[in-house]
Amino acid sequence: MTTDVFQFEQAAGHLIRRAHQVSVATFMDETADFGATPVQFAILTRLLKAPGTDQISLASSVAHDAATIGSVIARLERRGWLRREPDAADRRRKLLWLTPEGEAVANAMVPCVKRVQERILAPLNVDERSQLLLLLTKLAET
Repeated sequence: MTTDVFQFEQAAGHLIRRAHQVSVATFMDETADFGATPVQFAILTRLLKAPGTDQISLASSVAHDAATIGSVIARLERRGWLRREPDAADRRRKLLWLTPEGEAVANAMVPCVKRVQERILAPLNVDERSQLLLLLTKLAET
């Protein structure tokens, strides 16, 4: 008697997880000199664009869990890359700014992260790259 065995190697979830592993490994390789994670880079670049953002809004904007982003922020604060201050209007609300060192690190990482994107997409032609990014955006927005 034969049964259909689920081919996890072709499952969307498995392939997305594998692609994520490749993405993170490539990021860590290209940015090794900085010792930052992809989430930390996302936080730094978001704060470059929106200084004084509160922790909850920041978590949402980088698609990270609001309950655990505090520990990521604390690590960046210990490294001297950002500062956290209570909002004068609501002391429970924490506002975030990059330090000059954090701004310099974020800007210095940009060329590395651009190389990450090129390496990740290297196996694809121009049309495939556009299609993949369109489809990933569609999946991420659901």
